[in-house]
Amino acid sequence: MNRNLLSHSRRTLFQEKETIAAISTPFGESGIGIVRISGPLAQPIAQKLFKPKKKDHSYLISHHFNYGEIVDPQKGTPIDEVLIVLMKSPKTYTREDIVEIHCHGGYFILQKVLELVLKQGARMAQPGEFTKRAFLNGRIDLTQAEAVIDLIKAKTTASLEIANQQLRGFF
Repeated sequence: MNRNLLSHSRRTLFQEKETIAAISTPFGESGIGIVRISGPLAQPIAQKLFKPKKKDHSYLISHHFNYGEIVDPQKGTPIDEVLIVLMKSPKTYTREDIVEIHCHGGYFILQKVLELVLKQGARMAQPGEFTKRAFLNGRIDLTQAEAVIDLIKAKTTASLEIANQQLRGFF
């Protein structure tokens, strides 16, 4: 089968999937923690939860950080001061719309932000599902998907260099 046709059919089948979300940083206390959302509802969910500090109409421009707050839409109470970035498809890791919410890295804050995202229609991502979507949407091939795992697990400079070469298509 033609590679472009295969890539297109995989992408077409997968783009109709649900919106997923997960905490994308390791658990524990840190200065910054990231909640990632990928799929067709990523931007609408962000617009329901995010209140920009500047009241202009140019917020949520693709690939630009925006400063504001995540607000509980039912109570109207602020949850955390955040930076949020919208990345419009296809120029994203999954080739779907992605939103990253960069909030303070406390466990409770991250869980609360994720809970609000899930209440707005996303579902919890399975481990490795963002990379799976990147593969299924033709963004990376199987060798590169395996390299992502190797990058994450790298414990030495040599293993990091090998994983990076593999990610770039070298063996």
